[in-house]
Amino acid sequence: MRWTGMPMAMWVLFAGSFQKQLTAVLGYDPDTARKITEKAKPKYREIIAKLPEFEKGDRFSMNIIGCAMLGAFVLCMPKRPDTEVLTVYYENAQMTPLMKWFCRKSGKSKFIAKDIAAMKATAARKAADRNPYSWNMDFYEYPDGSGYEGRFTKCGICVLMEELGLFDLTPAMCHLDYAMSDADGVTNFVRQYTLASGGPYCDCGYKKKRLQEDRA
Repeated sequence: MRWTGMPMAMWVLFAGSFQKQLTAVLGYDPDTARKITEKAKPKYREIIAKLPEFEKGDRFSMNIIGCAMLGAFVLCMPKRPDTEVLTVYYENAQMTPLMKWFCRKSGKSKFIAKDIAAMKATAARKAADRNPYSWNMDFYEYPDGSGYEGRFTKCGICVLMEELGLFDLTPAMCHLDYAMSDADGVTNFVRQYTLASGGPYCDCGYKKKRLQEDRA
């Protein structure tokens, strides 16, 4: 994967937030946080360089780039964090005002015909059959009209975290789905399993918030 483009843009947008949360969540002093960030950038570029280019239309490239960034920071920390604290760290680092705006913007088109068609196209693509760092999913619409579920049977984050020796920390990334759903303002996120915790698949369910409120 080329550094120029999305990987570089993601670093510009999020590196400052990742550095800030080293102090706010993990308790590193500002100087140590700065040094970790300085070491993390070349490590991030190293990880990115080993990844293949994603197919045009593959919607999951940002997911693997976020994984590469988190992995780079963790590998450069003096002390390996546990999953619980890393969950808080990653959510705080990712959910910047810009990310929250992006989630709200995405929420405006949730459940419309174009969104449903895009989900079906993603399911049909089966991109992980050709790129192990992408995802395979099946798509299910809830019969009561309350939303839909993406059920993932292959996960690029699991593959990369395993290669980085960080697989046990993968659930810290899985939890971000809840925060992003909360930020979009229109969905309630539901999940039963994740591959990272030994489940048969990762289920990402999106329930229409307004419909659930009306039924309550």
